[in-house]
Amino acid sequence: MGLRSALFAAQYDAAMRQAEHEELASRRAALLSGLNGIVYDVGAGTGANLRHFPPSCQVTAVEPDPNMRKRLEAKVGSVGNVRVVAAGAEALQAEDASVDAVVFTLVLCSVPDQATALAETRRVLKPEGRLLFLEHVRGTGAHATFQDLLRPVWSFAAQGCQLNRNTVAAISAAGFNVAVQDEFSVGPGWLPVNPMVMGTATPEG
Repeated sequence: MGLRSALFAAQYDAAMRQAEHEELASRRAALLSGLNGIVYDVGAGTGANLRHFPPSCQVTAVEPDPNMRKRLEAKVGSVGNVRVVAAGAEALQAEDASVDAVVFTLVLCSVPDQATALAETRRVLKPEGRLLFLEHVRGTGAHATFQDLLRPVWSFAAQGCQLNRNTVAAISAAGFNVAVQDEFSVGPGWLPVNPMVMGTATPEG
């Protein structure tokens, strides 16, 4: 596990470079524009979101994997509005109702316990706070069947990534009002990490 994790972290940025250049970087920028206040970037990975956070944000970049976190910390450098913490999505180091926004980008596919992570997000968000997401999700028809069949091998190779999670439904079930802003594909639509969705969610009630 340790060696696989180290290898995965070492090649992650290179593996994602084309997708970031062609599609994902602009999506991240659109998703995160206008944010301010206290923001938790959960599963911050190697720091792909860092350059898109407005300076008005006080960002806590949460990353449990030490190999990813090492690369994240190198990118943070002397950025004054970002701190890095070693924690998982299921146990955020924040008080109840204290956070303005929680960000998940390509993370809810791989958190060990999606329901607990979303419940924890709701706990820390202010009543007017927002959950922002950019995720790949379960497809439909034959594509969903393809994802189901591929999931065990993919999960092993990609550090627990689950291809077939119905993430939008899970966010709704966790007590959020969900607004999907866009559904799209990165590269050919048949790729197992499609479709992708981006949007926001606010706590119910």
